[in-house]
Amino acid sequence: MILPEAGWRTRADLIRLTDALGAGDGLVRYVGGAVRDTLLGLPVSDLDLATALLPDDVSRRVLAAGFKAVPTGIAHGTVTVVLPSGPVEVTTLRRDVETDGRRATVAFTDDWREDAARRDFTINALSADPTDGRIHDYFGGAEDVKTGLVRFIGDPLARIAEDHLRILRFFRFHARFGQGTPDVAGLAACTERANDLMALSRERIAQELLKLLAVDDPVPTVALMVAHGIFAPVLPEIDTDSVARLRRLVAREPAQGGDAVRRLAALLPPDPALADQVGARLKLSNAQRKRLVTAAEPGEPGPARALAQAIGVGPARDRLLLRSADPAEGLAALEGWTPPRLPIGGGDLVALGLSAGPQVAATLQAIERQWVEEDFPNAARVRAIAGEKVAQALRAR
Repeated sequence: MILPEAGWRTRADLIRLTDALGAGDGLVRYVGGAVRDTLLGLPVSDLDLATALLPDDVSRRVLAAGFKAVPTGIAHGTVTVVLPSGPVEVTTLRRDVETDGRRATVAFTDDWREDAARRDFTINALSADPTDGRIHDYFGGAEDVKTGLVRFIGDPLARIAEDHLRILRFFRFHARFGQGTPDVAGLAACTERANDLMALSRERIAQELLKLLAVDDPVPTVALMVAHGIFAPVLPEIDTDSVARLRRLVAREPAQGGDAVRRLAALLPPDPALADQVGARLKLSNAQRKRLVTAAEPGEPGPARALAQAIGVGPARDRLLLRSADPAEGLAALEGWTPPRLPIGGGDLVALGLSAGPQVAATLQAIERQWVEEDFPNAARVRAIAGEKVAQALRAR
């Protein structure tokens, strides 16, 4: 089998790099996702090369070719090459010496099959020769790509014991590439070893979960994971009700509008305190955690523009999609709209007769509330509102 033609394969700097790394002598190949995605006709975003060269030799050849070499994972044989068209990771062929479910100790090898055998799924173990595009397939991965089968290489239980994250990766890859029911042996192994997820860092769990939720339609896979108890050890908040909320959200989202953090919010009950706990447990970024908490407010959101003025346009969209009985009108009101600034300030109120201090602040807040309630009228109307509120304040004083 020959790798189909693709734009990324004709990049002049990439050809120069593979030539420098000994493509003509069979010392370097395209590997993993680039080969898989090209077979599927998908765009290639991340490009990885494998080589029989040792890391020091890789760096020396890269520098001689005029490129920058960054030892990003030198202990595992990875050198990142900075090309004008983008970074490329070059990794020396490896075999596992020792694994504990979270990390591996590796030794370098010159055996292509041995390197392929340490990868997780058959569809990720494909490699291709840069010179003629010939695909090397040791475990039937090309057929699995064609039929949409995500299948572990070898014994699924053994592969999960090497790296527990492969449980979540199995479901993520099935959500993206799978067709029909998942591989029986793989599903059984993931179900049996779900408790192994507790040994992983919460950051790694969060990264995989957000990648899963970012696929076009994660609902069937999330439902499968709930049914098989995959989330229970680390995210017991995700249950059958979560699946229903996620299904409702995905059906409402605009085309190409799926958002992983919003979908995570759908998986959780509408409870800001609980959302904050989950965000902390998953060690999400401050921005992601805040968004998760804001999205968790229960109840009908109210007028869309007033909500956006209070919490921001993005969080307002989240709340409308998650909580509104009918979000279409509110989403349309926010399309292309930027919350304006109140066109009057404290100095204007002082000029109208108020004394600087708490009364100005309270009156300004009252003006802003009415301005928002009236859907942000123009400056002339705001001046009229200000006149009314200042008069009330002076009478009260």
